[in-house]
Amino acid sequence: MQQVRNLERDGVLPPADRTPTGYRVYAEPHLHAALAYRALAAGTGPVEAKRIMRAAHARSNVLALLDAVHARLHTERRELELARQAAEAIAAEPIAAVRPADSMTISELAAALGVRPSTLRHWDAEGLVVPDRDPHRRYSPDQVRDARIVHQLRLAGYRIAPLRALMPRLRGGREDLESALASRDASIEARSRALLDAAAALSAVLERGQIAGQVWAGSFVTERSR
Repeated sequence: MQQVRNLERDGVLPPADRTPTGYRVYAEPHLHAALAYRALAAGTGPVEAKRIMRAAHARSNVLALLDAVHARLHTERRELELARQAAEAIAAEPIAAVRPADSMTISELAAALGVRPSTLRHWDAEGLVVPDRDPHRRYSPDQVRDARIVHQLRLAGYRIAPLRALMPRLRGGREDLESALASRDASIEARSRALLDAAAALSAVLERGQIAGQVWAGSFVTERSR
């Protein structure tokens, strides 16, 4: 029951009524709030879920917060589709035909990709494409391929932070790339479904309002607060 009391403390549940002896009484509004929070937490994380629940009880900007969550998911879906298109473009490149001797300087690679040398230096600093140094930056064929992958995915809308986590898997080849994209697709799908489940429970919370102290036939009592 400590978790339930924590949710009440954090504003996820409306304040519970108390019996004359000090025991908390939780009723139907608390159940709907708990169900809504659980689904929201699965869809957007516990921090944002608590923020939305507090807004719902306060009748403030709850719908705007929900719209923002759905907008972020929509953006992720769009980025994922662009990444799939980029993956197809990467797979079509004749990387295997590159000889080990075909390394490139930073200027040569920047010109080949159509980016500034400063962009490649930034990718180096972020750990996305780290060239050899002898003593100047020089990109081996494998590193050139990494740069092409990063360039394609950046064009596809991927940000630096997700790429930093993704690149070690992408270096394994097309199968790893497809697996990474499929994993991201599954994550988006699961969060989207969770938000769909949350909508019904949250609607019940908004309809009933913040009803503290209303006891119904199915109410239950917890241990007295100390």
